[in-house]
Amino acid sequence: MKFTYTEKKDTRSGFGAGLAELADKNPNVVALCADLIGSLKMEKFIEKAPERFVQTGIAEANMMGIAAGLATAGKIPFAGTFANFATSRVLDQVRQSIAYSNKNVKIAASHAGLTLGEDGATHQVLEDIGQMKMLPGMVVINPCDYNQTKQATLAAAEYEGPVYLRFGRPVVPVFIPEEMPFEIGKGILLQEGKDVTIVATGHLVWESLLAAEELEKEGISCEVINIHTIKPLDEEIILKSVEKTGKIVTAEEHNYLGGLGESVAGMLSRKRPTPQEFVAVNDTFGESGTPAELMHKYEIDAEAVVKAVKRVLAR
Repeated sequence: MKFTYTEKKDTRSGFGAGLAELADKNPNVVALCADLIGSLKMEKFIEKAPERFVQTGIAEANMMGIAAGLATAGKIPFAGTFANFATSRVLDQVRQSIAYSNKNVKIAASHAGLTLGEDGATHQVLEDIGQMKMLPGMVVINPCDYNQTKQATLAAAEYEGPVYLRFGRPVVPVFIPEEMPFEIGKGILLQEGKDVTIVATGHLVWESLLAAEELEKEGISCEVINIHTIKPLDEEIILKSVEKTGKIVTAEEHNYLGGLGESVAGMLSRKRPTPQEFVAVNDTFGESGTPAELMHKYEIDAEAVVKAVKRVLAR
């Protein structure tokens, strides 16, 4: 299947659209926000269900505690703030009040990764996937575009248990068809190939498709898999692919330490050792700049995927 796009939208708007739909579909869904309503695109939910919204102010730890209490009372809370604040700032509350007791809380984490852009290193969280995937029972979802983020939001509401839902600030291509099924824990084969497997998540899925198109011109056939759920990891789809290709590249907008790549490497080391290259930020903080500038400098764009594929093929 050839993927193209006709528009660009931010993934946070996909979350907002999904949340607004849930306002009508599920009376148990409630929303909380730490003074970032516009940034999290929660306005439509509030218009539809103002009685089911809690503005906690800039008090993220308190928000997580309130969300845990609401879950105890049978509600399905979506607690929204920037990814940096939803993890590092409140890790103790998430661990003790949500993960430890397996509360049905959905942590809606916007503005993740380098592509937050001009706000700089203090806000560009690159370790959140690692922090969240290490918490027992926590599901970690990192969708790739507007449509998939909307689907992921709806799926998170149906799932019983804690979910970390990660999305971003910049506009990116919308290329996943609205009708494409979304299932937590199940990767999606986007393109078949025979020479190398590219496993990507988030914004890097589109960059990987661009890289595969470029490599095809050089006679290199890439299989591209969209891993929107990092935990639980779809081991079956990855193992089936590397049995065919024998080589793998992982691509993510995250530190290579603790991210998708390490999850894949750990699984392959146990079940089918495979040469692997990582496209990820190399153990550093970011800086202020445009998303495109930062993705190029920190080598997490299509060009970086092309280089990684050639490295792994040369091994």
